[in-house]
Amino acid sequence: MDTLVERANDVRLLVLDVDGVLTDGRLYFTSRGETMKCFHVRDGAGIKQVLNAGLQVAVISGRQSKAVEKRMSELGVTWIRQGVHDKLAALRELLEMLGLTPQAVASVGDDTPDLSLFEASRLAVAVADAHPSVKSRAHFITQACGGQGAVREVCDLLLETRRIDVNRQVHG
Repeated sequence: MDTLVERANDVRLLVLDVDGVLTDGRLYFTSRGETMKCFHVRDGAGIKQVLNAGLQVAVISGRQSKAVEKRMSELGVTWIRQGVHDKLAALRELLEMLGLTPQAVASVGDDTPDLSLFEASRLAVAVADAHPSVKSRAHFITQACGGQGAVREVCDLLLETRRIDVNRQVHG
């Protein structure tokens, strides 16, 4: 059985759901019917750090939102797929485009539509308040709930395993 560190160290692509992962899962609507979302600043800082470390970050979401496009653009995330009904097909498209295999993927989810991504990922991560069926299939469960720093925890894990690996190579 592979350790969490081994799984995390293989990751080259971090795939994130939005509602319930990058947000708290609640949907806010204005009187005009516009959807509002609340993103945690620490999640954004973590995303920027993993991008700066050379990892790819992608968003695959079942819902469509201009707020997601704007926030991801601010962070430098360029591969965004929204309104996706088949998340696995979207992931396969991305892997082919990047020339990666599922062994290079960490996916973060909170509910049953994310389970197909878990099956095709080296590292499956559930946020603390994920549905029990998602938690039961995760390799790692964050301490924080979705939208409250859970993505930052995953980013920190990915960055820390790289430091461990570098230290092993230098001192090994």
